Amino acid sequence: MLYALLTRLFGNINLYHFLIFHHFLRKTGHFVGYGMLGLFLLRGWRATFGQERSMLWRTALLSWLGTAFVAAMDEWHQSFIPSRTGTWKDAVLDSVGGLLFLLVAYFWLRRTTEGSPLEPEL
Repeated sequence: MLYALLTRLFGNINLYHFLIFHHFLRKTGHFVGYGMLGLFLLRGWRATFGQERSMLWRTALLSWLGTAFVAAMDEWHQSFIPSRTGTWKDAVLDSVGGLLFLLVAYFWLRRTTEGSPLEPEL
């Protein structure tokens, strides 16, 4: 469907180049999606356990474990669907996406001063 749309918009597109582009687009989407899942889990755990600096590494670890669990369960689920393939490599890629986003958030939140709020007031 995406190939048909792009060829309609831009004319003839080399199918081989499109398949490479489509592969990287899907992998990037998973990487960013699981990164966002990790950030949402971090926000939830910090709301549950508090926003003290001493709890930051624990909530980040719980967030990453949750992200890795969801990635593994998604790949396991895909292994039962005939038109999909569930591979451990995809679960690792998704988990690394969550880890990278969480590392950026961890160091961002650590750099705030002890007395200032960690989330901006609206």
